[in-house]
Amino acid sequence: MSTTHPHDAKTSEIPQVEVTLQVNGAAHMLRLDARVTLLDALRDHLGLTGAKKGCDQGACGACTVLVDGKRVVSCLTLAAQCEDREVTTIEALSDGGTPHPLQAAFARHDAFQCGYCTPGQIMSAVSLLAEGRAGSEEEICEFMSGNLCRCGAYPNIRKAIRDVAAGAE
Repeated sequence: MSTTHPHDAKTSEIPQVEVTLQVNGAAHMLRLDARVTLLDALRDHLGLTGAKKGCDQGACGACTVLVDGKRVVSCLTLAAQCEDREVTTIEALSDGGTPHPLQAAFARHDAFQCGYCTPGQIMSAVSLLAEGRAGSEEEICEFMSGNLCRCGAYPNIRKAIRDVAAGAE
């Protein structure tokens, strides 16, 4: 009588997928384990380390990137789900050497301390502004609530977002 052990080679094969990721305006063809998250594909396969691995559970927002202009937590998004969709990371925000208005506002308002959450905060704020959700302090608080800052720089983050929303450079 033959029994199959759950860890036999046949049952432990990990499916591979070929995926084309459109990241920051460039196409990248990758062969990945089907379970690879967008965050791990960006960091480990494309060398884009701006998005941070914080909680790895979608609760902190440190890994926020834009997919088709909408913010997503990349630690809970499979890379394969982003086939032929436009992924934008913090690395694409500056125009040459000129920082994005939000990047400049974060620096001007000292809206970061350790800086770990800053890329995710900025990417979320870019989306928030594009969605037109910066009309009030309460609205900014509500729509930025998925991005945590352990250093507590929230008042300065909100000031930076308000300045950009008001057109201040």
